[in-house]
Amino acid sequence: MDLAYSPEENRFRDEVRAWITQNFDAPMRAMMAQSKNGYLDKEGQRLWQQRLYERGWVAPEWPVEYGGPDWTHTQRSIFYEECAGAGCPQVIAMGVKMVAYVLMKYGTAEQRARFLPPILRSEEFWCQGYSEPGSGSDLASLQMKAERGGDDYVLNGSKTWTTLAQWADWMFCLVRTSKESKPQAGISFLLIDMRSPGITVAPIVTLDSPMPGQQEINQVFFDNVRVPVSQLVGEEGQGWTCAKYLLEFERGNAWAPTLKHQLRKVREIALKEYAAGAPLFEQADFRRRYAELEIRLSAADASELRVFSGLKAGQSAGADANMLKLVATELQQDITELAFEAVGIYGQAKVRDTWAELQNRPADPRPGPVYAAPAAPAYFNYRKVTIYGGTSEIQRNIMSKILFGL
Repeated sequence: MDLAYSPEENRFRDEVRAWITQNFDAPMRAMMAQSKNGYLDKEGQRLWQQRLYERGWVAPEWPVEYGGPDWTHTQRSIFYEECAGAGCPQVIAMGVKMVAYVLMKYGTAEQRARFLPPILRSEEFWCQGYSEPGSGSDLASLQMKAERGGDDYVLNGSKTWTTLAQWADWMFCLVRTSKESKPQAGISFLLIDMRSPGITVAPIVTLDSPMPGQQEINQVFFDNVRVPVSQLVGEEGQGWTCAKYLLEFERGNAWAPTLKHQLRKVREIALKEYAAGAPLFEQADFRRRYAELEIRLSAADASELRVFSGLKAGQSAGADANMLKLVATELQQDITELAFEAVGIYGQAKVRDTWAELQNRPADPRPGPVYAAPAAPAYFNYRKVTIYGGTSEIQRNIMSKILFGL
């Protein structure tokens, strides 16, 4: 594994840093410092992604033929590291990093021509319709019906835990088109216009969203919603294959750059918060726990570099993708837990609504420094990361099957 950067790669790093300095402006920086989940509000998010698009950098992994920048794995790693280090917003994954790849592999030429360009330009946002009230980790048991009616499918049922459905123009959705064979064989993959009659989006307010502007998840109801058959991706009954392919991209991300940024923020808090008359960061127990996280993160970072180096050489990620997801999500939880503890009494449920302050909306004045406000929402928000995309238990089962044939 070669970890040395070439002169060309160092020049690329300088180019990325200069672009971030110019385009990640002060209002965005202020809002991101208060974000619980790595995103701005909708318009800020769209503006950021469109700036990336104009530079040709919004979709680093896309093939050149669809608008990707033709980067090496090392360039992508450098780009993500610089963006995370500067605290930049993440690109919303559902369009650029998830459904786009399914369309590239399984979609028709007409579907790719219709949907990929507006995804790339961030003109249309997407959400994911997988989980249902009775079907989460056991996704193959989903029951939302899609019955053929002429040139349409007619949908009835609901999807839940639907991230940013209130922003979405489109949903990629798993539906049940048959019950005649094993459960996986009766599932199909549909593209659904969220403006279709019969769709209702109901917000789910959770402990991590006491600030109105940061509500994130929803339940979506379908009442005789008509979806053209032309919006079926792949063959009818091929949805499980599409879903498994998509999950490879949901799990196989570069986690370490963002984790490093999150851990640095914990250190900044601990240097400002006091205990026993000295900064918290000088307390032996806190320093020990912080050092343990640094060691685990260094190991995760090295593992990511090893995996990406292998991909560069043409190797498959295999069980490593599951391992990286497992390790990184558990680290995310532990880092936000330490930050939550570091802010002390400012980690109360009704925190200062700095998000509203930045958006010039009415907000009840509450005590506390601005750096402490996102600690509680982020802590509660990251409780879910070891569940979505396959629970930690599922990741361990998959790794066992791949590595040991169990």
